Amino acid sequence: MAIDVYGATWCGDCKQAKRTLEELGAEYNWHNIETEDGAADRAVAISGQQHIPVVLYPDGSFQVEPSAVDIKNKVSELGL
Repeated sequence: MAIDVYGATWCGDCKQAKRTLEELGAEYNWHNIETEDGAADRAVAISGQQHIPVVLYPDGSFQVEPSAVDIKNKVSELGL
């Protein structure tokens, strides 16, 4: 199962989250909140806030603006 990442191309934290997932070899789906219909609304529905990135994991948990360490710990926990 893949991780869903909601963000924008101009967002530094989004770039860092994608880079961390790629370094870990974790499969993820990128959802650009500026170009994908409904992506911004889904990100807010998941997190309850306007901050990005929103990283949604297969177990239903999510992180908002996670650090590389936060992502690594969660990916490790899930065995992804």
